[in-house]
Amino acid sequence: MNETKTNFNWYPGHMTKAKRQMQEDIKLIDLVVELVDARLPQSSRNPDIDELGKNKFRLILMNKNDLADPKATEGWTRYFEEKGYAVVCLDARSKNYMNQIHNVIMDVCKEKIERDRKRGIKNRPVRAMVVGIPNVGKSTFINSFAGKAVAKTGNKPGVTKGKQWIRLNKNVELLDTPGILWPKFEDQTVGLRLALVGSINDDILNIDELAMELIRYLKANYPGALAARYDIEEENEDAQVLLAIAKQRNCIKNGGELDYAKAAMLVLDEFRSGKLGRISLEMA
Repeated sequence: MNETKTNFNWYPGHMTKAKRQMQEDIKLIDLVVELVDARLPQSSRNPDIDELGKNKFRLILMNKNDLADPKATEGWTRYFEEKGYAVVCLDARSKNYMNQIHNVIMDVCKEKIERDRKRGIKNRPVRAMVVGIPNVGKSTFINSFAGKAVAKTGNKPGVTKGKQWIRLNKNVELLDTPGILWPKFEDQTVGLRLALVGSINDDILNIDELAMELIRYLKANYPGALAARYDIEEENEDAQVLLAIAKQRNCIKNGGELDYAKAAMLVLDEFRSGKLGRISLEMA
């Protein structure tokens, strides 16, 4: 993907606080459940999570799987599994995946469960922490996983005062204070990809520029997607493609002038909602 002139910032103050909180909380848990966006699994991770969770069982949930390119997702699944993670691809809005995730958690943590059994500890639930950068679907996942049975079990002996646990069932508890980790944007392409999927507030971005980046990327990696959706010639210059989309979709200002900003937002919205097809922004 080409460089963009837009600069993306992250928030070290938030990061430091969230990291400190995670360092405390991680001592209390068995498993780190990390949500990533299936369309950009690497760019939607925070690299500190690997360091913080290095002695814990690990599960990666590739959310928004329904919007991602299945071939790319296969590649990423292999990539993460080779690094020793368990992986589940899902749409966090659907409850259909929750039994599968529960079974994977039990499987991932079977050594811990067996250790407990040998020590005579029966039915101690697996304690999990759900982490992920903003807008990756963490709250949606927790609500789907917990369903209506979310019950805060309150403080436990030996648990830092004020920590809340959500009892999902007799086997799994979630720690309810994961903190917010931000991605690091040393590489501006990471910021660009996150902006394209809507993880960065559109109000602070140059939408026309962002749409042109998307058009350039789609022409190179998913030829035919724009032509099929908008009935246009996509071989033209990027600005001409946006112009053609504005004409086709009747994006017109008062006075009859073409509305580029409206066309740009339309292309971004239709990409984000999957109307341009199942598209991934990075390959393993």
